[in-house]
Amino acid sequence: MAVVIRLTRKGAKKRPYYHIIVADSRNARDSGNILDTVGKYDPMQTRESGKRVLLLDDKVKAWLAKGARPSDRVYKFLANAGLVNARAVPVQTKQHLPSEKTLLRIKDKESKLEKAREAAAEAAKETAVSDPEPVVEAPVETPAPEVVAEPVAETPVEEPAAE
Repeated sequence: MAVVIRLTRKGAKKRPYYHIIVADSRNARDSGNILDTVGKYDPMQTRESGKRVLLLDDKVKAWLAKGARPSDRVYKFLANAGLVNARAVPVQTKQHLPSEKTLLRIKDKESKLEKAREAAAEAAKETAVSDPEPVVEAPVETPAPEVVAEPVAETPVEEPAAE
């Protein structure tokens, strides 16, 4: 018989409340076939609240000495309480990460985009090297010298003599 320390759900709909129990690992979570109740967990309380996790340290230590194995969540509670080694806390699952197939698709798409960028850059480079456009300089306009017009004095025009 494998003995485990785990949570069993109590409370109402959308108002969970858990008992930390010791039971046979072959029994269902809420079967009622428990060996001992060693604590309570109320997830509705704030993280800083002392009422969130309540453990009976003597009972927990006794069951751990008898070989009971805590579930991952209960192990974290025990580590926070200092009852077990905190460094051996189980690693979180990777369910939040994309699947291997999705990662391959993303990698393939990125490589195709990279190849397209390289091809475009190379094409731009070839057109720049093979067809150097002649540089046409704009003609520099030199300012015309200013012509200052002098006032012309009026001279009397001689009229031809009448014969």
